[in-house]
Amino acid sequence: MKIYPANFTRIQHQRGSAVVGMIALLTIMVMLAAANSSALFHLHRELNLLEHRQIERLNTSRTNATVIVVFPATPDQK
Repeated sequence: MKIYPANFTRIQHQRGSAVVGMIALLTIMVMLAAANSSALFHLHRELNLLEHRQIERLNTSRTNATVIVVFPATPDQK
């Protein structure tokens, strides 16, 4: 009785393709997470800029109000 190694190579190829597929999925997930982090960083900067512009606009308004809006403390200014 002869045992052919063809069945063993087929199983090894299937395992190899599953590993390649999982690595590809992990790579895509890491790329999406990095893009999401970058987008959140830029949105945070834009919100800070809009907040500063609005505070400056409110401080320079031409009304009889005497209230001065103070910039909120950021963690960088400690």
